[in-house]
Amino acid sequence: MARQQADGHIVFELEADATIPAEYIFLNHFLDDLEPELEAEMAAYLRSIQSDVHGGWPLFHDGDFNISASVKAYYALKIVGDDISADHMVRARKAILDYGGAEKSNVFTRYALALFGQVPWRAVPAMPVELMLMPRWFPVNIWKFSYWSRTVIGPLLILASQRPLAKNPRGVHCPEIFKTPVEEIKVWNVNPTGTRWGDFFIALDKLLQPLEKHILPRLPFRKRAIRRALEFINPRLNGLEGLGAIFPAMANATMAFNVLGYDREHPDYKIALASVRKLVVDTADKRKGKPQYCQPCVSPIWDTSLSAHALLEAGVERTDERVIAACDWLAKEQILDVKGDWSVNVPDLRPGGWAFQYKNDYYPDVDDTAVVGMLLHRVDSKKYAQNIARAAEWIEGMQSTNGGWGSFDIDNDAEFLNSIPFADHGALLDPPTVDVAARCISFLAQVGYEKDHPTIKRGIAYLKSEQEEDGSWFGRWGTNYIYGT
Repeated sequence: MARQQADGHIVFELEADATIPAEYIFLNHFLDDLEPELEAEMAAYLRSIQSDVHGGWPLFHDGDFNISASVKAYYALKIVGDDISADHMVRARKAILDYGGAEKSNVFTRYALALFGQVPWRAVPAMPVELMLMPRWFPVNIWKFSYWSRTVIGPLLILASQRPLAKNPRGVHCPEIFKTPVEEIKVWNVNPTGTRWGDFFIALDKLLQPLEKHILPRLPFRKRAIRRALEFINPRLNGLEGLGAIFPAMANATMAFNVLGYDREHPDYKIALASVRKLVVDTADKRKGKPQYCQPCVSPIWDTSLSAHALLEAGVERTDERVIAACDWLAKEQILDVKGDWSVNVPDLRPGGWAFQYKNDYYPDVDDTAVVGMLLHRVDSKKYAQNIARAAEWIEGMQSTNGGWGSFDIDNDAEFLNSIPFADHGALLDPPTVDVAARCISFLAQVGYEKDHPTIKRGIAYLKSEQEEDGSWFGRWGTNYIYGT
């Protein structure tokens, strides 16, 4: 509770893997907007989380080698000046080559490498910016993607349409981490799922690659599509909290504005870059000796609500001023007047949720909303009655057709889209998951929904249908079977 702010909220650092600090360094060198002291700190951070076991970088503490995280970390370290003959670089390079080389990295990593000219643009799937023009009834359109994919892809489509080359002021390249010389690699994009849909999308990609390179840029639709992408991005820039309030979307927006020729004093460019800079954690006064790094986003709603729940579980009274201050702050953060992207599928539903971050009005989620709603109900159900009622109304309205809940959208479960080459990271969609559904049911039950209420009955039926043979449930938003169960 020593971390509680004067206004009642609590926020902790949100640490991720090596990819975010590496991408921060990439962004600076793409723009030629270097921060030598900060980049040296981030390089020290990357070295500090390198695995002593396999020599690369994992996605979680003590995890297995991850090729994409390792390629990004290695190249970022080389960009900031690490000698490739240094022991940590030799170990990382060996791990990467033993795995098959940088050519085995995922699509997002290859996009970063393409922006720096380390791989050709045919190394990434063709994603024409004209996708922004596709109507909702079209099988592939941005509204079928998850919120985080939508906000990342919008500006990325602009970048792909322009095929820019990073400023890369130090002229750093990384051919030594490719097992096969780049110019000799014939096949880059593969079927990520092994399904017939995957075969179809690979064939479509082969058709789109020459069109994207030679034909589409000449057509009148190109400028219109870029305008449509900007029309999507600009209302969602979200001030200093950034596009989607997540680093990859913010960084892509900054690069897109740069590529389109925005002056560095242009308000959109300035706010996009400032939102990225705001994610840097200065650990100097928090944990002595730990270098600075960049967070993927911030988590004040989650941190405040879970901390207040923890106080109550520890025996602190509901009337304690620290608990009340946290609840009062949370109540003010409820999103009551913005219909975000979720409303595309339920236009008549009133907003009433909370986001994960300080401000992300277009993208509240039912998970945070349920946790906050349960807290407010525990502390003072009368004082916060309106907040609780609007939260329950919104969560009930966000139930998917199969009885479960996704985090940010209804029925965001077009599974065939996971077979497009672009989706090789496996996180293109936001389908219903049992951990989120269980939280929503718990909240609704706590505030008075009975067992025979249609929403509860459908939710329970969904949970039962998703139980694994060994009795467990898989949780997507925590680690993983213990969390879900």
